[in-house]
Amino acid sequence: MRKILIVEDEFIEAKNLQRMLIKAGYEVSGIANSVEQALSLLKNERPDFVLIDIFLRGTSTGVDLGHMLRSQHVPFLYLSANSNKSTLDKVKSTRPYGFLVKPCREKDVLAMLEIAIYQHENRLPDPFPDAALPKDLLIHTGASDTASYPAIIGQSETLQQTMRKVHMVAPSDSAVMILGESGTGKEMIAQALHVLSPRKKGPFIKINCAALPVTLIESILFGHEKGSFTGAAGRYIGKFEQADKGTLFLDEIGEVPFDVQAKLLRTLQEKEIERLGGSDTIKINVRIIAATNRDLEKEMAEGRFRIDLYYRLNVFPIYLSPLRQRGDDILLLANHFKDKFCLAEGKSPFEIPSSVTDKLLTHPWPGNIRELESAMRRLVLLYSVQQEGLAEAVLQPQIQYKEPPSESTLNADQDVKTWHEYERHYILHTLKKCKGKISGENGAAKLLDLPPSTLESKMKRLGIKKGDY
Repeated sequence: MRKILIVEDEFIEAKNLQRMLIKAGYEVSGIANSVEQALSLLKNERPDFVLIDIFLRGTSTGVDLGHMLRSQHVPFLYLSANSNKSTLDKVKSTRPYGFLVKPCREKDVLAMLEIAIYQHENRLPDPFPDAALPKDLLIHTGASDTASYPAIIGQSETLQQTMRKVHMVAPSDSAVMILGESGTGKEMIAQALHVLSPRKKGPFIKINCAALPVTLIESILFGHEKGSFTGAAGRYIGKFEQADKGTLFLDEIGEVPFDVQAKLLRTLQEKEIERLGGSDTIKINVRIIAATNRDLEKEMAEGRFRIDLYYRLNVFPIYLSPLRQRGDDILLLANHFKDKFCLAEGKSPFEIPSSVTDKLLTHPWPGNIRELESAMRRLVLLYSVQQEGLAEAVLQPQIQYKEPPSESTLNADQDVKTWHEYERHYILHTLKKCKGKISGENGAAKLLDLPPSTLESKMKRLGIKKGDY
């Protein structure tokens, strides 16, 4: 029986927590209303977990206690009625196993504690402590049994650390959160996690949450019955059911509307769904992998993302470094894409000219691997017809943003626009130029050198609607 220490100075809240925990089979080793009292209880008995309110009586706070517990390797969760950014920044430095917003619901407390205990007890040792991963796990040529997921190419230490984490967590059913800038390869890592897991023979269902119409997102995720809404001509099996006994990859999870997040959380907790318009409860067996390039901590602090859902999804985070921090991998990736496009275009293989490689190694790559892939496509197309200024042509975006007006050209009466306003204006200008066409030849996405789904996500974030262009 696991022992839990409660550090909470509100009597009713503390007693409610005690009742919840005892009912769920935990032993409450004590209740403290200050850091000093908590330290006194800790001297007599070491608990398996500590629940800490952040704002306590006395001069010391729950954050102070968190630092002490971390130094003693005692795991803990925070409780607080305040979830603003300054509070989250303070608690983050103590590396807690979770954060619950008061008043705490019984289901949320028990679910969060279950996740925290799993995280703490399954911190496995590094399986490759003294050596880099075998090369064929990083540079995939299609010859191994991992050929069903795309090439993960590189030899940099940052990529090797990422792949160690992938191999560490792949065999488990833990939820994984893949973090990183746009274009860093989050979907490929998700596919690798699936293929290296015991679920590899099951389905791998991926969904871009940013591209889902707001009015249909629940139907797409959970399914619907015939007649459940206007236009529902038949039963639809949602993505959760489609992924049963496999993996569901929720890309751009930060784009899910707040009201849908509650239903998503319930599905993850209960492992069951109900189709829209249906009355039957359907059990599901799905491993969840989520990804985002958003700062979810900021989204939580500003009330756009549920804290309880964040911790449910963020059991095992994997961060993908931007390409500019993977210098050893740039030329490997460039040659991979160059050979791929030579084959696709029916062109003879060639060496990347040194004038181009020099530029590749110094370019900042704001679009990461996706931008590098586009650059190599341009190289293959231009190589046989242009040598003068080839490097500049390869790395120059097809559409240039105009420089914002200099300080000298701004007059006192002219409004200064934010970067989001400039971005919105430019996307609208491009959409009008393309007569509203987003994807395909002569579409706005191609002109802006963006994937259509990314452009649609930006349009949604910037509030661009069809009538605007």
